[in-house]
Amino acid sequence: MKNWKYFNITDYYDISSGLSKSASEFGEGFPFLSFKDVFGNFFVPKTLKELVKTNLKEQEKCSIKNGDIFLTRTSEKVEELGLSCVALRDYPNATFNGFTKRLRPKYIEALDPFFMGFYLRSPKFRADISVFSSLITRASLNNDALSRLKIFAPDYPTQKKIGQILYAYNKLIENNFGRIKILEEIAHRTYEEWFVKFRVNGEQLPIDETTGLPVGWERKKITECYSFSQHKTKIKHFEGELKYLATADVDGTLITGEGETVNWENKPSRAQIKLIKESVWFARMSKTYKVILTTSNFNQEFIISSGFAGFVPRNSYCLPFLFCVINSNDFNEKKNLFATGSTQVSLNDISLSSILVIEPEIDLIESFGKLFLSQLELRQNLIDQNQKLKQSRDILLPRLMSGTINVESK
Repeated sequence: MKNWKYFNITDYYDISSGLSKSASEFGEGFPFLSFKDVFGNFFVPKTLKELVKTNLKEQEKCSIKNGDIFLTRTSEKVEELGLSCVALRDYPNATFNGFTKRLRPKYIEALDPFFMGFYLRSPKFRADISVFSSLITRASLNNDALSRLKIFAPDYPTQKKIGQILYAYNKLIENNFGRIKILEEIAHRTYEEWFVKFRVNGEQLPIDETTGLPVGWERKKITECYSFSQHKTKIKHFEGELKYLATADVDGTLITGEGETVNWENKPSRAQIKLIKESVWFARMSKTYKVILTTSNFNQEFIISSGFAGFVPRNSYCLPFLFCVINSNDFNEKKNLFATGSTQVSLNDISLSSILVIEPEIDLIESFGKLFLSQLELRQNLIDQNQKLKQSRDILLPRLMSGTINVESK
């Protein structure tokens, strides 16, 4: 610990505010680092999915460069204040959101960005944020507040060692996410070939001229399919504590949030559904893409929001087809089309029954399932591996950041 010392943040970083734009400016333009990106990631994602219309002056003022740190500056909850996200490269033409502060390094090789990415998420720094926020009425970080925060860090070579040890876990997690996406993409491409283009094993299926579909296939209401059915059972009671997932805890096809630990007495009113094995769920809200898949090897216990609707397959081999139906662009577009509501536009059960899907013969659905069921179970194994990697990293993190585990050169 002899090489560890405290640093004032403002001695090593310049602080800037982000970009505020009206909703009409989003959806096209240049890359944009959103509040959600900062909130959910130790490091800035390689690809920024959100776009915003910006000019050259805005891009220069709110730029994102290697080593920049972004901190959430405001929140209703203390635990969401001061969450960090660090850039590991330059992002040309990109800007960042106005609900975060940017800390730009004043010097090269003073504080390692990999080290800082983990230090700012460590229990020690999070405790410092909590102590500070307890002194004010609303969780908020301004420049004056940031100037009072300190960093406890070793010499630069030791910082680099700690950063790389922890980042190795992140790379393994990232590699697993890549494998998950590949497994989903292979299933999706085959689904498109078989059930959209009507080509199975390279051969075009004979078409019924009356329906325009392969012989024996039907268009049905999604709630009246033979190969799967809607799951409407609500939880009536549970003992002890469970993790509650809101729609915000799901991003795409992955559970990315930690959820909220609840018991029967204090659970939110929307916590009405218990996730079951071999099921597929989607967020009802319009213009959202959130899908949960559970396979037979799904071993976590969650209750989820009534903002999700779910289906269960007729048998295990129907699960891959069901997942691909719900995860398809066609279903997502129809969901948006039939969603209703004045304040919150979403899909209720009546409008859900208006969605038509193509259902092939059960033998073909099961043949598809026999090809991809094991791959979806492998996908779940990779998700479980990532959870264990995160747990191992988070156990190691405070020990390295406190110097309990010494990596300094002898």
